[in-house]
Amino acid sequence: MTVKTALITGITGQDGSYLAELLLQKGYVVHGIVRRASTFNTQRIDHLYQDPHDSETRLFLHYGDLTDGTRVAGLLERLQPDEVYHLAAQSHVRVSFDEPEFTGNITGLSTTRLLEAIRATGLPCRFYQASSSEMFGATPPPQNEDTPFHPRSPYGVAKVYAYWVTRNYREAYGTFAVNGILFNHESPRRGPTFVTRKVAMAAARIKAGLQSELYMGNLDARRDWGYAPEYVEAMWRMLQQSEPRDYVVATGTSYSVRDFVEYCFAHVGLDWRDHVRFDERYLRPSEVDNLVGDASRTERLLGWLPTVLAPELARRMVDAEMEPLTAVGADRVAVPSASRGSLTAVVR
Repeated sequence: MTVKTALITGITGQDGSYLAELLLQKGYVVHGIVRRASTFNTQRIDHLYQDPHDSETRLFLHYGDLTDGTRVAGLLERLQPDEVYHLAAQSHVRVSFDEPEFTGNITGLSTTRLLEAIRATGLPCRFYQASSSEMFGATPPPQNEDTPFHPRSPYGVAKVYAYWVTRNYREAYGTFAVNGILFNHESPRRGPTFVTRKVAMAAARIKAGLQSELYMGNLDARRDWGYAPEYVEAMWRMLQQSEPRDYVVATGTSYSVRDFVEYCFAHVGLDWRDHVRFDERYLRPSEVDNLVGDASRTERLLGWLPTVLAPELARRMVDAEMEPLTAVGADRVAVPSASRGSLTAVVR
């Protein structure tokens, strides 16, 4: 059999690490683009590492900058991937209000650079664009592939641009390019400043006596939360179809931030109301009240169904935070500073 090759941008992120695992299990050779930094930032994929001198190695990392179209084109031409999964982005919605230009450059224009490199090099690959439920913004739920967009953040606006440029290259040049419109999907690998991981970490640390309070913003916002490892399976299935099209990936359920907080704290036997405090610095200038996805097309055409909903997701994330605390002793655990009660009001 011919071995497929995939290129993943954002391979060191939550979705990128799970997707790399999935593709390696399916026998792919996987290449990932990583940013150059003075410290190691590959923790989520360290368990997949193989010595590049080993003839059996199937995971390779390459330094790259998605603001550099020449570098992107050079990598594509050299690697000749069968599939390109574009997951890299400045993906923190609240931060996008503070860094709108950077968000537009990375989250939006990087998609154009990749698609144009594919077109210019004549690469016959299949392209996946990581679109987002934040594109729907203020549009009432349920939201599906035909729902109008009304983004409420620079992040959402940048994702709308990336969505439409992907469709444009598909229609103008015949590129096999799809948009996966993923609703919120979480896991223990989520970054510590994202709300679900922040809450799970706080519940575990408060239970262990390492923290006393958790500062939060809007608890009334409602989201459709799923489990990231299940969502990367949907990404892969999109690129295995005979025709390119766009898909919503979601659970079809709605839970408030308050619900998620309650699930996490209840799982460790705590009443969240004794520990959660309000901090207006976590509020967005414009809020998205309710996102609920209708993934009936994805179920019908891809045969994909989610199994993990928010209550189970909260339990899994808290258990993952509790495990190192109970395994080696709370006083010996190294925890990212963003999770510490004294600093959570600073890191957004």
